[in-house]
Amino acid sequence: MAEQQVIIAGFGGQGVMSMGQLLTYSGMLEDKKVSWLPSYGPEMRGGTANCNVIVSDDPVGSPVVTEANTAIIMNLPSLDKFEDKVIKDGILLINSSLVDKKSTREDVKVYEIPANDIANELGNAKIANMVMLGAYIELTNIVSKNSIIESLKKVLGPSKEKFIPINEEALKRGAEEVR
Repeated sequence: MAEQQVIIAGFGGQGVMSMGQLLTYSGMLEDKKVSWLPSYGPEMRGGTANCNVIVSDDPVGSPVVTEANTAIIMNLPSLDKFEDKVIKDGILLINSSLVDKKSTREDVKVYEIPANDIANELGNAKIANMVMLGAYIELTNIVSKNSIIESLKKVLGPSKEKFIPINEEALKRGAEEVR
């Protein structure tokens, strides 16, 4: 693996920050070096939100993603803003439920995943982020699905453990989309 630099971006309320936190916690569980740097638009919920996540075998020098291996894009403004930040041969994961524009990049691997449609099919619109995360970890093996689930248990807490199975299913469906 060496190092993965990831930009995760979307509207506030789409679970962008929690995706980043889950990746970061999972990396910590696997004894990797990690950083998580959140960035909110001034509007918060409904405004743009993004975070930079770095998961590495070596110490992380700066939490700022300068050369993204991957961008996980949840909405159109985020595609416009971050499409060009992915390095050549990197990965662009696009939530095609909300982004009807095609990527103009021909030097990266583009995956269009109908994350909101899948989340609605599973019965919970809030898990579109987990569908995207499932696709991402399937493509990169940056952390294991088990680490994500363990991290989720910590983040949700005992009172919300009933949501673990649907989140697990969302991860699985996201992985299936890119196989």
